[in-house]
Parts: sequence; C-alpha cells; structure tokens
Amino acid sequence: MKILLVGSSGGHLTQMTCLSPWWSEHDRHWVTFDTADALSKLEGESVTWAHHPTTRNVRNLLRNTVVAWRELRRYRPDVIVSTGAAVAVPFFWLSRLTARECRTVYLEVIDRVDSPTLTARLCGPVTDLFLVQWPEQQQFHPGAVLVGKVW
Repeated sequence: MKILLVGSSGGHLTQMTCLSPWWSEHDRHWVTFDTADALSKLEGESVTWAHHPTTRNVRNLLRNTVVAWRELRRYRPDVIVSTGAAVAVPFFWLSRLTARECRTVYLEVIDRVDSPTLTARLCGPVTDLFLVQWPEQQQFHPGAVLVGKVW
C-alpha cells in the first residue's frame, strides 16, 4: 500500500509520527513544511516540502494546490492520511475531483475538543474515514470513528 502523509509541521506532524507502528510497514511519502522539527523527525524519509504559512494565505493555497496535483500524479497513493492543517485541503479535494481510487483518512487533532478545526470542516465532505480522539469531538463530526488518544 502506498501512503501519502500530509500535514503541517509542529503538533500535526507529531501526531502523525505517533502512527508509525502502522505507516512504517508501508511504502510512504510525506508532504509537510521545511522546518527544523520536520527535518529532524523525517530524516531518511521521502518528503516533499509544501509552502507555508497556510493560515488564510491564498497564495500558498494555490501553490500547494500545484504541489498536490504534481504529487498525486507522481506518487499515486492508495491512501492519503492527514491530521491537518490547511496543507491537507488541496490534497483531499484534488484526490476526490480526479476520481482516483485513493482513499482519504483525516484524524482530528487532540487539542480541539470544544470546536472543529477549519481544516476538518473543509476536508470532511471528501474524507472517506474521519477519526476523532475524544468522544466530545463526535458531536461536530457525525459518523466519525472514535480511536482514542494518539500520542
């Protein structure tokens, strides 16, 4: 299975690295930001650097849409996994719009219990499997699967 792991650096990347017992057994490629923590955590991994900042930055959204288009065509993943943030949006939507047989999995971050993240709201409509870490998060994401805390 070919996995594309897409997410911001910092806490989002930390959450995805906690899933290493699962993804370490598969062919994988990462898309994240070229930051000190990402360089350290992903040393030796196959990585494409996305453009940041992404928070309400239309220019970088467009630039990351080009990155998403290129990486989806080049890598041809079987599944895209993300914990957010905004860098995930073009990957999830382009995957759905190109009608490829690529599944999407979104894991809502652990620290947003009282409201959904903007990325979760944007990716939710095109996510095949939506995961949450707290029972309280299920009220914002009907149909989400409770997986518990990912540390």
